[in-house]
Amino acid sequence: MAPPLTPDAQTAPQTIFRFRREYNAWVADETMEDYALRYTPKSFRRWSEFRVANTAFGSLSFLALEAIGGAIALNYGFSNAMWAILTVGLLIFLTGLPIAYYAARYGLDMDLLTRGAGFGYLGSTITSLIYAVFTFIFFALEAAIMALALQMVVDWPLEWCYIASSLVILPLAMRGITLISRLQAWTQPLWLFLLLLPFVWIALAQPQLYRDFAGLSGLKSGSNQFDPLMFGAAAAVIFSLVVQIGEQVDFLRFLPERTRFNRLRWWGAVLVSGPGWIVMGMLKMAGGAFLAFAALQFEVGVQRAAEPTQMFLAGFHQVMQALGLPGLAVAVTVVFVVVSQIKINLTNAYAGSLAWSNFSARVTRSHPGRVVWLVF
Repeated sequence: MAPPLTPDAQTAPQTIFRFRREYNAWVADETMEDYALRYTPKSFRRWSEFRVANTAFGSLSFLALEAIGGAIALNYGFSNAMWAILTVGLLIFLTGLPIAYYAARYGLDMDLLTRGAGFGYLGSTITSLIYAVFTFIFFALEAAIMALALQMVVDWPLEWCYIASSLVILPLAMRGITLISRLQAWTQPLWLFLLLLPFVWIALAQPQLYRDFAGLSGLKSGSNQFDPLMFGAAAAVIFSLVVQIGEQVDFLRFLPERTRFNRLRWWGAVLVSGPGWIVMGMLKMAGGAFLAFAALQFEVGVQRAAEPTQMFLAGFHQVMQALGLPGLAVAVTVVFVVVSQIKINLTNAYAGSLAWSNFSARVTRSHPGRVVWLVF
């Protein structure tokens, strides 16, 4: 019989290098880590229902919604675009409702939700990869929109504007929901005011444009009448937004526990900022469709009318011209686009770092920290 092992023999030596200690410190700092690999405990769900809902609502600033609305309206006509927005919007709401409910109730992110829903270990790993790719793609799209706005005021090559639009997000997203919630709260009033300004002004100064909008014929449909094929093509574009509920969930998991005292506030936050995101999304797509039509009336070329920077520039130009300050139109447009894109890309970067952390942890069985995957 072999002699029993001594305590020294049972302990395997391990060298912890300096960079490993830094990684361990990042993982231990929950204001940076935000419980990337496990459920959010009740002790960390300390924000109010309004604060969490407002943070999740801030992700609706993304101008890709207006771009999608403008593109489908110009290509497929008014009727097909509106029916596609309504139909797909309803489906997205219904699919997002149970996802948002369970995430908010139990403090779960998308990785844990998919594992609990029966996807299993491998299934949740693949889902995390797909979700991470979604956030990467939308991060790039939103950064591209911001880069086009920056190029309106700085004489930089477009590639430099792309880099600047991306790098400005990283330090802001490092502190997780703690800093993101503050930034969303600070920027929300300005963003909402500038978002509504061109629509309200046109309604007061040129209300006939809203009536004329219903007669918009599509470049591909050739009319403004409903066509099943054109409707299907428009709906297919909008269906890409179904994954957005994952980004809403990444914030809703911080909602405080539901009690009989906060039940109404809790449900309001879940519905408005969970599946209800698509209600605002539908309005923004319809608004983008209208602004694209209005931009055509303001002599913007059809090839550029669906670009968010151009449609809002046309709208703000009408406002500033009426106020006798036409030179400010570009500056107001750039401020609006930059604020909008920083708000959404904070969410894209944050959600992507969570998804990438979960995927890499499953594959490599190591986790250097969410902040590391935020950069990579």
